[in-house]
Amino acid sequence: MVPAALLLALVTAAHDPASAIASWIPARWSSHDNASLDLIRRTPVNCLLLEQRDWDARFIDAASQSGIATLGVIRPGEHALETAHRAASLNMSGVVLEGDFPPSTYAAIEATNVQVIRLPSRSALSFDSRLPLLGTWQGVWPGVQIEKDGVTVSAPSGAPWIDTNAGFLRFVRVAGNGRPVWIANTPPPETVITTDRYLQAIADAESTGAHWVIALDDDLTRRLLARDAKALDTWQRIDDLLRFYARYPEWRAMRPSSTLALLEDVDSGALLAGGIMDMLAAKHTTVLPVPLRDFSGASLAAANMAVDVDPADLSSAQRDALRSWTRAGNTLLTAPPGWKMPVPGDPMQIALNADQIAKLGEIWRELNSLVGSHNPGGKVFNAPGTISNFIAGPNGRPVVMHLVNYSNYPVEDVTVRLPGKFRTAKLLAPGEASKSLEVFEDTGVTEISIPRLTLAVAVVLE
Repeated sequence: MVPAALLLALVTAAHDPASAIASWIPARWSSHDNASLDLIRRTPVNCLLLEQRDWDARFIDAASQSGIATLGVIRPGEHALETAHRAASLNMSGVVLEGDFPPSTYAAIEATNVQVIRLPSRSALSFDSRLPLLGTWQGVWPGVQIEKDGVTVSAPSGAPWIDTNAGFLRFVRVAGNGRPVWIANTPPPETVITTDRYLQAIADAESTGAHWVIALDDDLTRRLLARDAKALDTWQRIDDLLRFYARYPEWRAMRPSSTLALLEDVDSGALLAGGIMDMLAAKHTTVLPVPLRDFSGASLAAANMAVDVDPADLSSAQRDALRSWTRAGNTLLTAPPGWKMPVPGDPMQIALNADQIAKLGEIWRELNSLVGSHNPGGKVFNAPGTISNFIAGPNGRPVVMHLVNYSNYPVEDVTVRLPGKFRTAKLLAPGEASKSLEVFEDTGVTEISIPRLTLAVAVVLE
């Protein structure tokens, strides 16, 4: 007998596909053995991306009976329309078109009423309002960047260089008006992926409201399917972290909390890792991304500072709106005359290279001076190798601070300062009971202390 809750979910999905997609927590899965579904059922994962070798009718039916969606992965050159028909004949939930396809292919498959999830390259990402989900197969592998001799790499800001997709994902979340966002990069080849690195990849996306499509390396997959004890332990820790973020779906509806706005877009580096957004995040400066395509005076209603990295991209109406905003007493930092945000020459590039990072250093001093003496949304101290993200509910309350540690070792005695008065602060961490933190308030600033940060925490302030 199908449980009542599952039956309700299936009926809802049939009548409201967008709602079903928003509830999916995805993973790549390299098995069509029905017994392997036991590993999935114990986790929040409820959507499997299957390579064609694993398109098995019995497995797909068993997954469906357990309330697990199945998506067939199709890549360019694989006779996409015919393959999508095959997926439909197997009663799969839809297909994933992974890679860059011509518009005619998308249109042909979507016309057959097969549910299509697009995972193109970053440069081909579409913000079409008709798409139920935004995603890409390209991403950097999160973590503190270490040189071959073991030395930590530093950014122009002076903070440890953190490879992260967070800035890109935060921009896409805002530009996509809160639609679900997936990043589906796979483990780097010929690299030993530790449990902590998997957890960092999950938290890197989840802390922005997006999902990383879980992708285990071949060795871990083999050991997990064989029920190896160490592999099961890694899978349990992945489960704990996914459950932590899944427990608070309301966080995905919250917006960035900051009085500092960054005007940027696809043509000014918003799709690249390692840009201004990531540099500021590594310095624990909260930023509100404002896509130029949607920019109007109302976009800066919550901001009193703004950075415009490419003034030439503004329309005359947008320039007028920005002038009106500055005449109201707000502060605007624009790029120096002749300076241009570095953009890739190669459409497959997803992160700034060394020369482009050096070019960013040309405006970092002014940018750091602008934000150094202000607290636009939250400041974090004594937390090297970490990134913070502040979001807020309607009317600015509650505020949730996400903090992710990429350093592979615990950080202790982290101090957080926020503008405004908060009465309570609750510390939430994966696999732990919530804890109340002592709140100190002085001259309009609230301060809290986090005793220890291992991987990821969230602090809810009200």
